[in-house]
Amino acid sequence: MNLSYNWLRDYLQFDLSPRETADALTSIGLETGSVDEIQTVRGGLEGLVVGEVLTCEAHPNSDHLHLTAVNIGDGGEPLRIVCGAPNVAAGQKVVVATIGTKLYSGDEEFTIKRSKIRGEESFGMICAEDEIGIGTSHDGIIVLPPDTKVGMQAKEYYNVKSDFVLEVDITPNRVDAASHYGVARDLAAYLQQAGKPYKLVKPSVEGFAPDKKEGGIDISVENAEACPRYSGLTIRGITIKESPEWLKNKLLAIGLRPINNVVDITNFILHETGHPMHAFDVSKITGGRVIVRTLPEKMPFITLDGQTKALSDKDLMICNADGGMCIGGVFGGLDSGVSENTKDVFLESAYFNPTWIRKTARRQGLSTDSSFRFERGVDPNDTIYVLKRAAILIKELAGGEIEGEIRDFYSKPIEKPRVELSLEKVNSLIGKDIDKATVISILKSLEIEIENESASTLSLRIPTYRVDVLRDVDVIEDVLRIYGYNNVEISGSLRSNLSCQTSTDRKHALQSFVSEQLTASGFSEIVNNSLTRRAYYESGQIFPASRCVSLLNPLSSDLNVMRQTLLFGGLESIAYNRNRQNNDLRFYEFGNCYFFDADRNRDDNPLTAYSEEAHLALWICGKRNAKNWAAPETDSSVFELKAFVENIFARLGLPSGALLTEETSDEIFSAAMQVRTRSRHIASWGIVDKKLLKSFDIDTAVYFAEINWGALLKETAKQAVQFSEIPKFPFVRRDLALLIDKKVTFWEIEQVARKSEKKLLKDISLFDVYEGKNLPEGKKSYAVNFVLQDEDKTLNDKQIDAVMQKIQSNLERELGAQLR
Repeated sequence: MNLSYNWLRDYLQFDLSPRETADALTSIGLETGSVDEIQTVRGGLEGLVVGEVLTCEAHPNSDHLHLTAVNIGDGGEPLRIVCGAPNVAAGQKVVVATIGTKLYSGDEEFTIKRSKIRGEESFGMICAEDEIGIGTSHDGIIVLPPDTKVGMQAKEYYNVKSDFVLEVDITPNRVDAASHYGVARDLAAYLQQAGKPYKLVKPSVEGFAPDKKEGGIDISVENAEACPRYSGLTIRGITIKESPEWLKNKLLAIGLRPINNVVDITNFILHETGHPMHAFDVSKITGGRVIVRTLPEKMPFITLDGQTKALSDKDLMICNADGGMCIGGVFGGLDSGVSENTKDVFLESAYFNPTWIRKTARRQGLSTDSSFRFERGVDPNDTIYVLKRAAILIKELAGGEIEGEIRDFYSKPIEKPRVELSLEKVNSLIGKDIDKATVISILKSLEIEIENESASTLSLRIPTYRVDVLRDVDVIEDVLRIYGYNNVEISGSLRSNLSCQTSTDRKHALQSFVSEQLTASGFSEIVNNSLTRRAYYESGQIFPASRCVSLLNPLSSDLNVMRQTLLFGGLESIAYNRNRQNNDLRFYEFGNCYFFDADRNRDDNPLTAYSEEAHLALWICGKRNAKNWAAPETDSSVFELKAFVENIFARLGLPSGALLTEETSDEIFSAAMQVRTRSRHIASWGIVDKKLLKSFDIDTAVYFAEINWGALLKETAKQAVQFSEIPKFPFVRRDLALLIDKKVTFWEIEQVARKSEKKLLKDISLFDVYEGKNLPEGKKSYAVNFVLQDEDKTLNDKQIDAVMQKIQSNLERELGAQLR
């Protein structure tokens, strides 16, 4: 929030400099960053003086330029200046930019230099309005009244004011400080505690009085939950015109563009008191009544900026007899605001339910100064004061008469919260004994009432504008920030409880275990947002959009659903890295995935339709190893990924015999394997489909595995990782050269072999594949190695032949395999 130092001093008389003020605000929790000096005219008109044109002659080498001699009152020779303005003439009083002066026009800045124009030297510049930033006209130079004193500084003539703008970071809980008076109120408490002189002055509204007792626009509130309080006032016969300089300067200082006197007053009140208000053109209030209610779902509404919004039946609207005029507390409508033709206005000052405003602002994608304050909570007991303050200013700056009494709907008055404060707890939490008198002094300076007082406790009433102070600890925090964090000494002793106990949670321990394993294998851990875009799932079958958990009020279309898979976040990370020439990647991520199942939805408990799973994902792409003197460069492969997945299973004690695998392909994978036990799905791994990679602008193969971490942990809970001795008896290798159909996979051969011999067959591997000449059409040759071992004795040839014959027979019978 931008804070004007001069504006702040309208309410608080004090002696701190702008920099000291910034430091004081930071010390009481209103962190202040930059402190910038500004002027009402950019550059402060430095270097510009009033001059008198003594002579004006035609330029000898131009048909539109003039040679002038200008006296600038410095006692020296008149300045020779070439001027191209059509209205320049001898005897005029003008504004002169001397050599070295910096001029600002829009975003441009240029310095006046000695120059030669069409062969004639020029030692300055006679200025137009737009060239010095006091207007927009460029029809000719500025001609000042004849009695203007020569040599006067232009900044003095135009009454240019300097100010300082403090950039204050308002935390979400401190909406009470989102105004100049709110900051002044807080700063006054600091000054009192610091023993510095000050005087806090709240603008008086005692001069308010209706000009007519009868008449005025009536109000009707149909939704008291969304609008607990609504106040309004009618003023007729106003004149819409430009605001006076003092008002425009205040708004410009904090970065607001002046519009007209009435609109500027509502903006001034907002930044003075922190309470938003709105001015309606009475001629647009059909039916002579303002109605606060909701409108039907999907009804279109055109906002002040010309955008059409589809309303929700949960959006509070300020309506007339024909429809909506304004989205309550958020944004005005196109036709209901004040225009140059407005003669009568209805002023609105309300307290809206913060939850309603917050949801509407998110739903409609709108964020305004009003919604910022309303959704955090303004003072419900300040609406009448704000109306009176605005009415007095409007009568002063726009004329008119106040018609009728203030209309005020207040369904259930909000009282000041009560808090019991223990002085012992104050000292305990702060860590220092603060005497009771100091605590009471701070509370009173914060306008906190003390209802009852005992030796050890205080009964307090909290102002309704302090929406963040509801508990005793909130009061203690306020006491501490005004007392001063730096006034609490740091003890020389250390009180701590040292423990070397680590987490005994199995899930966390195993996650750390596998993380270390993957990191040691060259993987980098990534963490992606659980929120992602629905577009990823629109055409999905494996992860259909119908199963997405959607957000009611998404921050953007890129974050409107919760993820069903870790895949897309990883692909975004890969694309990001490859775009920065980091091409050889190994990523892993632990994260939760979220699902909606309409078939499980129950009326008595809608949450049954939602589920959440813990997943582990791995991504590999690029080179397996870079070129070096010892080994050639090699690409990563899907089998490399397979090895990492199987190592995870093995490390957690899940034997390969307990897993079932089968081939699959879908919109995610061009080729993949699913891994499962007899009871549950465990993992999928494979080659990511090229069309999917193209949508992420990834031009290399990506190998991806996703493990259902929760299911894996349940499965491994049944397994024990145990030590086993190195076998005492030797193993035996046997090879088979098999002629098989091309559609037969090694996985099928492995499954048949393992079913044929479960005890003695320890390992099976494929070491050669041949397809080509001398083989029948549709056939291929696999060379498969089998490892046999008996842990209790040495195998003899008879046993070995029997096992191999059994394996061979089953391969012939089930897969049609032949020995070559």
